[in-house]
Amino acid sequence: MDAELQTEDARQWFAMRDLKRRNAKLPAYMMLEGMGIDCFTPMVHRLVTVSGKRVDMKVPFVQDLLFVRETRERLDTIVDVTPTLQYRYKLGVRHTPIVVRNVDMDRFIKAVRSVDAPRYYRLDEITPDMRNRRILIVGGTLDGYAGTLVTTRGSKVKRLLVELPTLLAAAVEVQPEYIQLI
Repeated sequence: MDAELQTEDARQWFAMRDLKRRNAKLPAYMMLEGMGIDCFTPMVHRLVTVSGKRVDMKVPFVQDLLFVRETRERLDTIVDVTPTLQYRYKLGVRHTPIVVRNVDMDRFIKAVRSVDAPRYYRLDEITPDMRNRRILIVGGTLDGYAGTLVTTRGSKVKRLLVELPTLLAAAVEVQPEYIQLI
């Protein structure tokens, strides 16, 4: 029992790269989920041509980005035998994989899964105008979340910007009655 608890505490969210092609039958996130490993891949709906027909499919937002929650030792053994799976490394730091804090990742996943169609942004796509109004969500499924309010010109939809530091951001729809300006 204590060994199980220690293993649970040692599990971290690693940012990984999947070098398989877009049309691979078994992308890394499916392979890892089949092995019983926690994975998260930001998915979006896209029209894809399959056998000459256009089909609406869920595909990864960033083709080679996935997050894996596991111990470093177990993940190292999987990476060693899977040539198309790699760690994402911090820039300027030699052989140090990017690790996302469990709290940040759990918060991001909960926010993204609370809506049907989150909008993902790379960090270079976020402008200073998008970060100008700080809000707190009071009530609802995202109760207690703080972030910035993203409004689109001409739209009545209000969105909360939830970020994974240095990697990715998502804008999720929130009801106006839950928004409190900070």
